[in-house]
Amino acid sequence: MVSYTNLDRAIQSLILSPSGWRAVFASGSVSDTDGVSGTGDKANEESASPNISPAHRIIIARAARVFAEYLHAHLARPVVVVGMDTRPTGPAIAHELIGGLLSADCDVKFAGFTAAPEIMAYARSGGVNGFVYISASHNPIGHNGLKFGLDDGGVLPASEAKKLIAAFLANKDYDDGVAPQLNKERLLPVLKKWSECKRSAYQAYLAFSREVTQGDTAGGDILAAISTGLKARPLGITVDFNGSARTLSIDREFFESLGIRLHAMNDKPGMIAHRIVPEGESLEPCCRYLEELHATDSSIILGYVPDCDGDRGNLVIWDQGEQRARSLEAQEVFALACAGELAQLVWSGVDTAKAAIAVNDPTSMRVDRIAEAFGTSVFHAEVGEANVVELARSLRKRGYIARILGEGSAGGNITHPSAVRDPIQTVMAIVKLLCVRSNGDKAGLFEIWRKRAGKVYSGDFSLLNIITTLPAFYTTGSYTPEAALQVKSADHAALKERYQAVFLREWEARKPRLAARYGLTQWEVLGYNGMEEKRGLSRFGEAGRGGLKLMFRDAVGNEVAWMWMRGSGTEPVFRVMADAYSVELERELIQWQRAMVIEADGNEVSGGV
Repeated sequence: MVSYTNLDRAIQSLILSPSGWRAVFASGSVSDTDGVSGTGDKANEESASPNISPAHRIIIARAARVFAEYLHAHLARPVVVVGMDTRPTGPAIAHELIGGLLSADCDVKFAGFTAAPEIMAYARSGGVNGFVYISASHNPIGHNGLKFGLDDGGVLPASEAKKLIAAFLANKDYDDGVAPQLNKERLLPVLKKWSECKRSAYQAYLAFSREVTQGDTAGGDILAAISTGLKARPLGITVDFNGSARTLSIDREFFESLGIRLHAMNDKPGMIAHRIVPEGESLEPCCRYLEELHATDSSIILGYVPDCDGDRGNLVIWDQGEQRARSLEAQEVFALACAGELAQLVWSGVDTAKAAIAVNDPTSMRVDRIAEAFGTSVFHAEVGEANVVELARSLRKRGYIARILGEGSAGGNITHPSAVRDPIQTVMAIVKLLCVRSNGDKAGLFEIWRKRAGKVYSGDFSLLNIITTLPAFYTTGSYTPEAALQVKSADHAALKERYQAVFLREWEARKPRLAARYGLTQWEVLGYNGMEEKRGLSRFGEAGRGGLKLMFRDAVGNEVAWMWMRGSGTEPVFRVMADAYSVELERELIQWQRAMVIEADGNEVSGGV
């Protein structure tokens, strides 16, 4: 049996947020009975053990019961689809979760290993009322967790997710957490029918991906335009699946149906070959693979790397100037996608002055500059995919066209009507810029973008030419060591109050130099909580646990740089970032930001993690 004390410790170690519930689920052995093995234990973060502890079995059963009760408030007999990424602990969690849902009078479908965008496309296609997805996204392999959603194809909005979290924490039922024996007759058929459910999810996702790529059809068939462009200029792309759920998804069929050749590595599900988060060193294997392939076929110029649940993918490119493959920064990737999707709106005859982009608070200002070129508005929400999706929905209710949205700091993009990041749509935004070219009087997508941006090119253009047209901003990478701090302050509002005093002192000392060297003469503090952006905060602590941004302006009021901070909702780290028009300024701001946060926290902070 698991003691109340150990169960409480396991529950307290959970990170509960609208973006997902997460913890270290990997346990040393199936016979482990202390109830907390692997829970918050850094030693097990990279564990490939398929076992979960008894305490975690209780937690999963309780989560299933709470979600079932949430659905039963509106439905007599809810139908829930369950899927998982390829982490080793996924099957053990799925067994408990399905058993818990069945015992709570839900009908359950099981899709097995499935990418997050795939299960969400299936949820919105009809026949189910909600989904539970087992994943810890980009966290290390020993982590796992749950994402909850309904039949709209996205995770629960933050307001609803908070209700679920509150109900979970209030639920004190103490049971063994093991799928009840009485449900074995119902549990086994659900598990055995996974392939049937998986085929349905696959087909729903394939059809939906074509719909998302196509967008507004009034101005022309962009899928046909892409195929025409590919016949004139063949394109090959690489993918490092890294054993993710995308190994069993639509990628090959989707791209090859358009005429794009796909070359895959690490394509066996569960064979995770390197760090999961698709940034920095995780992109290097794909770079080397791209170089190898490009040496024999010069049309292979682009690659992508998804995370374990396959809901985002960052890019690598062949740089013909440097004659090597290199990765793009996450913020660059999102900026390219924004340029491509806004250009598609123009190509389709849509007035981009009626459009809006919803982003998270540490998205680079390069996106604001791209939007300005199209006369498009940008709105900011607190970090968290659920916040950005809900903000975009609210913008549509206000009459805006919100086709593209996302978390620039994490890379990838969400393209409406999808409500989740998707590497296929990230790649397709770039493919459109490359392949949909001028035809008679109708300008191609890159031609539309470069004219809006005031860039001049004559003759042909390459992927590198497209990238060089992006506005010049430099942003701290979200997953670089310098972006992460370990703070001892549990009260982040109080930490920000102390930070305010440090900043005001430092600003007075530094402002002559910052004005003379970089033109920074003014600042404003902004706070982000959920979908709300508050400008001109007089007390920095008003931001609470949300994002806090120091926006710097030049003498004429142009926004030219910022510093930002926020405690992560899905990882035990405190993130700091900077964004500026020059790399020298970004380097100075991030070091200054780190020093001020460390001082405000009491000089007892360890460095990057």
